Amino acid sequence: MLVRCLLVVALAAVVAAAAGRLALAKENNGGRARWQVYSPAPSPKKHPCLENPPNMTENTGGEAGDVVHGYGGLECYATGSRRSGGRAVILVSDYYADKVAYQLGCYVVVPDLLFGDPYTDDPARPFEEWIKTHSPVEAAEKTKPLIAALKKDGTSTVGVGGYCWGGKVAVELSKTEETKARSNVPLKSLGVHHLVKIFPDAPHGFACRYNTTDPFAVKTAEEARADMVKWFDKYLEIMKR
Repeated sequence: MLVRCLLVVALAAVVAAAAGRLALAKENNGGRARWQVYSPAPSPKKHPCLENPPNMTENTGGEAGDVVHGYGGLECYATGSRRSGGRAVILVSDYYADKVAYQLGCYVVVPDLLFGDPYTDDPARPFEEWIKTHSPVEAAEKTKPLIAALKKDGTSTVGVGGYCWGGKVAVELSKTEETKARSNVPLKSLGVHHLVKIFPDAPHGFACRYNTTDPFAVKTAEEARADMVKWFDKYLEIMKR
């Protein structure tokens, strides 16, 4: 019997840095000295989620897929072959869907869960305000009809990969009924398969928004993508049994 399940991969990198300097300052009232901590003024730069937008047509000359309207009630970018042994992957981010579809040899769908309203780093609309109308929890609920549509079209196993905001969407989906496998072997007896990998010195968004002229950035991003592809290739096949 075919196993119908949802394999979820949530990928994220968080890097925190703090800098400061000690300066000896003399007070005017008496000439006494004391140590004070000064933090340098932050240099104006884009939010890390907005830096280095990926070139979706890198080395391809154009997009290999198509925009599909109303797929599970969502507008989606779909790429890869539907004849992929019943396997499909949903990517929740502006990621390299064409590359994943080619390397994995399966159907890849990128839904527009932001509904044409991405975060733009607008000072008049800080992230704290933007996120109020872009809940990852609600986005996960809106993804369920897409999973159902994929299964209706003959997909037996669906994987979900999420980056940054999309990572939370993937985690939320892992809590739902769509993630439960049905087979002759109880899933609990198999344990929970997982992979945790640390990329030292990698900034936030390193896997999907990186400087293509930086050898270190390219190496870590390609390594992370290879890990994801291998994970999906292995476990989407296992879950079909």
